[in-house]
Amino acid sequence: MAAPPRSYNPFAADEDEEEAAADGAERQRYLQREVLRRSAATADSTTRSLALLYESERVGVAASEELVRQGEALKRTEQMVDKMDQDLKTSQRHINSIKSVFGGLVNYFKSKPPESKPEPYGTPEYNANSRLKEAMMSSKEQESKYQESHPNLRRLDNSDNDFSRADSVSSVQCDAYPKNQHLRAYHQKIDNNLDEMSSGLSRLKNLALGLQTEIEEQDDMLDRLTKKVETLDVNIASTDKRVRQL
Repeated sequence: MAAPPRSYNPFAADEDEEEAAADGAERQRYLQREVLRRSAATADSTTRSLALLYESERVGVAASEELVRQGEALKRTEQMVDKMDQDLKTSQRHINSIKSVFGGLVNYFKSKPPESKPEPYGTPEYNANSRLKEAMMSSKEQESKYQESHPNLRRLDNSDNDFSRADSVSSVQCDAYPKNQHLRAYHQKIDNNLDEMSSGLSRLKNLALGLQTEIEEQDDMLDRLTKKVETLDVNIASTDKRVRQL
């Protein structure tokens, strides 16, 4: 027995097309929301990275300032050791004068040996290496950005989603960004953050190179100071022994 003929609905094709169009529109809206969500997440991620970079730079500047203060302390210590060595030489000459009358007369009429003038005692003017000073000055100019980007100091109303700056770029730059205003603002924010991160990394590199040079110079100063202290210790022991023999 033949199957009964199927009823034909002339509007079924139109309904299928409308459903397909609705599904396509919904799919497009979903993709747009997903693109916006991912762009916002990327912008927030670059902002957090930039804040961490500023914080690292601030720590680097603080370490540089502490290293400079350490250099000043080493300079003062070296001057004190030089002064002690000069005083010790004077004491040894007086001991030689006391040991014998003849020696005292000879030393009295004998011209004093030329003394090496020690550096003036007091707070020395310590000059860090030029590379470190330039790097510190460049980083200190970013101090306002440290305050703006620090997570605990930023305002509650997040300025990252401020799209009012989207119209501030030139028409040539606008052509390189999406037409959607929000998406264009996110892309501009990401590009600005990446530019700032590039500049910040360059400043961090200069700080690191300046710190390396400063540490090497202070290592040389420590070696020189260690030798002076060892020599001074030997001279003090020798002078003490000669005093006990008087």
